[in-house]
Amino acid sequence: MLAAFGKNRALVSSLLRGGNGGDGASAAAVWAVSKRFMSASGDSITVREALNSAIDEEMTADSKVFVMGEEVGEYQGAYKVTKGLLQKFGPDRVLDTPITEAGFTGLGVGAAMYGLKPIVEFMTFNFAMQAIDHLINSAAKTNYMSGGTINVPIVFRGPNGAAAGVAAQHSQCFAAWYGQVPGLKVLVPYDAEDARGLMKAAIRDPDPVVFLENELLYGESFPVSKEVLDPSFTLPIGKAKIMREGSDLTIVTFSKMVGYALKAADELAKEGISVEVVNLRSIRPLDRETINASVRKTSRLLCLEEGWPQHGVCAEICASVVEESFYYLDAPVERICGADVPMPYAANLERLAVPQIDDVIRAARRICFRKQDKRKATA
Repeated sequence: MLAAFGKNRALVSSLLRGGNGGDGASAAAVWAVSKRFMSASGDSITVREALNSAIDEEMTADSKVFVMGEEVGEYQGAYKVTKGLLQKFGPDRVLDTPITEAGFTGLGVGAAMYGLKPIVEFMTFNFAMQAIDHLINSAAKTNYMSGGTINVPIVFRGPNGAAAGVAAQHSQCFAAWYGQVPGLKVLVPYDAEDARGLMKAAIRDPDPVVFLENELLYGESFPVSKEVLDPSFTLPIGKAKIMREGSDLTIVTFSKMVGYALKAADELAKEGISVEVVNLRSIRPLDRETINASVRKTSRLLCLEEGWPQHGVCAEICASVVEESFYYLDAPVERICGADVPMPYAANLERLAVPQIDDVIRAARRICFRKQDKRKATA
């Protein structure tokens, strides 16, 4: 199969005059891909479209990039992120695999060591546990163990965390798991800009990247600028984004919980509480500088994540703030996490097991020493 990839690379390189996307015809073709995802109402695209266009453009620009996973080709992807790629790039670069995560993940890691750039899709990151040895012992450690002589430029991507009604074996957040491992980069996009810019950066990166998406965000639309739609657009790995400026409280979060934090901030503003929302974008490397700068500005921290509380992402962030910004704090740091139980299947229990907007609002009032909203208390 590696020989087939070699032939395919030569063919695509010939078509693209070197495969670097640098000539006018290639740039125009890639720009057309971006424009087709713009909605009729303006420059707005879904997270799914952002991911699809980013992968499409990188495969067009670099013939070493290929996609593999369960149902990524004929079925167009379990969540349609790979829609149209098989028709455009053919079966040598969009490979449907058997239901064997350990098998195709190991194949992907080997291909990356060979010099290719695989994008390995997991139908859900819960299934990646079948392939954990390849991710940790092979992909993450090889560059170090080879004295820097072997790079492993591979992207592991797929939905992560709680969805809806899929119970404990399909609802776990793995951000803290992978965030602990030296040698991995762990990205957690929220909106279309994050998805597009971080995916392109991940594919171009020389190291293994774990790309944790959220199933419930795939269909959400977000406004994007022309800059975001440009084929050259990428986002820096390891840099957080201030989504909303504030002066009373810092909320640090990632992925789907960014939206919850922003909605909570809107409600809290009506009560005179000014909230700054930090979208991490990256779990590893972690942008401690931006986090601590925000906390030193607001003097309060609330960390929010869907994952379990023990040894979680928020535990690390709270420790960082206590270590680096303790004397700036006007209140104890707090965190809101998923309940310390396997995810229930029943809808009412599932809702109780993951953070809700009301949980964020109540915690923010508590940290800012405000009384609970009397209107809700008497309702």
